[in-house]
Amino acid sequence: MPPAAAAQAAPHATDSAPYAAIAAGEPGVRLSAKEAGKGGTVTVTGSGWRPRALLTLLICGQNMIGGTNSCANGDGRAVTTDRHGTFRRALPVAEPPKPCPCVVHVATVTGAAADAEAPFKVAGHPVAPLPEERGGGRLAVLAQPRLTGSSGLLTWFGAPPQRELRVTVGNLGSAPARNPVFRLGTSHGVFAPVWEEQQWRGTVPAGKKAEVRLPVELPAGAHGDYLVSLKYGGKVLVEQPWGVGRPWGVTLFWVLLCVVVPTAVFRIGMALVDRVRPHRPGRGRGRSAGRTPPGTHAARRPHRAAGTGERIGSRTSGERATDGSGTPGDSAALPWFTPDTAPSTTTSTERPTSKGSA
Repeated sequence: MPPAAAAQAAPHATDSAPYAAIAAGEPGVRLSAKEAGKGGTVTVTGSGWRPRALLTLLICGQNMIGGTNSCANGDGRAVTTDRHGTFRRALPVAEPPKPCPCVVHVATVTGAAADAEAPFKVAGHPVAPLPEERGGGRLAVLAQPRLTGSSGLLTWFGAPPQRELRVTVGNLGSAPARNPVFRLGTSHGVFAPVWEEQQWRGTVPAGKKAEVRLPVELPAGAHGDYLVSLKYGGKVLVEQPWGVGRPWGVTLFWVLLCVVVPTAVFRIGMALVDRVRPHRPGRGRGRSAGRTPPGTHAARRPHRAAGTGERIGSRTSGERATDGSGTPGDSAALPWFTPDTAPSTTTSTERPTSKGSA
């Protein structure tokens, strides 16, 4: 190697200690400063990551033994790698909730899990010894994890989806792992996982294996692609995808509500309008379908001869007055006559009696 090239490569070899594994294709990070106070910034540079990968940058206390709960999540940053798998991002310096020793933690958000850390000192932040390990066992996943269970009818109407995560772990340490405490996290899309601690009741002897079963529950109405993660000892052991169907029962309920309520309001409104609006006098009263109004027949009647109509009318009225229990034909109206065809007043309408009859 020429001397000039060796002189240029020497600074990079000293400044990029975290990049020792980059040649093997593993991700690494480098910081522009080893120490900074709250309110300052530190530039984080990375290489060896997947192309076009979304990463999160956090400042964590206690070497991130307690997971993201020991990190300043509110002041973290996100960055996307370029097509070569490199990035450069300025990270504001914030005090994590746990004391130092601190690290800058970089991890992928989606896809295959990958992370890297670089030591960093937050000036003015307290420093405390690292907590002792809870158990002497070192657990590792030996088989493909599974999500068992199914959704019921209530889940179709928005109830929280539930599953059970089954993981076969083996104890690679020299001491048994008694009642290990796992951290179970669920994430949706590009959001960071929501972690919660779950203690498994049991013991994994040294050099033995056991099946760990932990319940997983999502929020009510959750749907889409989720990722279930399992951590132990600050390391991610399992990442299992979970596709949750849409609660179509809720959609059906809102569709019916939008149809039924306007229809009911319309019918109630029409009933109120029918009660409030005024009725026209005489409308629909004393008149039936097909009946002609009074006076129509009188207008259509031909003119009667003078005197004849009056006599016939008075005679008909007299017969109706004296004979109250007559047959239906007695009350029928008499035919009308013209002056030429009207019977004479001198002509008798009675039939003559024959001789010899009494």
